[in-house]
Amino acid sequence: MSPFTGSTPRTARWHHLRLDIDRGVATVTLARPAKLNALTFGAYADLRDLLAELSRERSVRALVLDGEGRGFCSGGDVDEIIGATLALDTAQLLDFNRMTGQVVRALRECPFPVVAALHGVAAGAGAVLALAADFRIADPTTRFAFLFTRVGLSGGDMGAAYLLPRVVGLGHATRLLMLGEPVLAPEAERIGLLSELTEEGGAGERAAELARRLADGPALALAQTKALLTSELDMPLAASIELDAATQALLMNGEDYAEFHAAFTEKRPPKWRGC
Repeated sequence: MSPFTGSTPRTARWHHLRLDIDRGVATVTLARPAKLNALTFGAYADLRDLLAELSRERSVRALVLDGEGRGFCSGGDVDEIIGATLALDTAQLLDFNRMTGQVVRALRECPFPVVAALHGVAAGAGAVLALAADFRIADPTTRFAFLFTRVGLSGGDMGAAYLLPRVVGLGHATRLLMLGEPVLAPEAERIGLLSELTEEGGAGERAAELARRLADGPALALAQTKALLTSELDMPLAASIELDAATQALLMNGEDYAEFHAAFTEKRPPKWRGC
């Protein structure tokens, strides 16, 4: 993501989510608890634009995505999304679906790790937002449901058919996307959908701890690792090895690599600068 901006100023207030930034850790909270944080057109657009702004600013080193109230996110609002889309023509529907995909792409391509803090329901688009994160920290109340076929749509929504097989394998992904059945936290952990399962009510705190650890680490090295994990999913081995070599050469010429050597020699912790 380019750091260069044009005439548009930084957004002063987000209407469809809550943003807090503390020493390089951004916490983005879906804040519509009465509707289980169901997404609206505005919520999708805010997520898309916020991720672009944070990526350009380069002040954020890790991001926590969570949901207020009884669940993480119940997906698209039945009235404000599903009902509203029935009145749209094909061009408008294409614009909407491209926008939802842009949110997932932004989560995968932003230059900082994203940690999803999960509890309660993560359904439909909410399940895909969690899937697009780099880490998924969940408590035992968490239940995933990829519900798209249940409303008569393709299970491959918002990049789910691309991402889910790469996380849990084709067999599990086929079952989850075709049947739309709920996946409770223990099974989600068993099939590799979770990074970590906490005690009840502990996902938010653990996600914040992990985000702080990531934010205090070598930011450029982590950003490049994330970029390679995404870029190399569809590359042949030879191209991946060449990209790895070019990336390592770049990082070996950076300050953090030299700082590690200095810290090791002086028997002290490294002071990472992210460059």
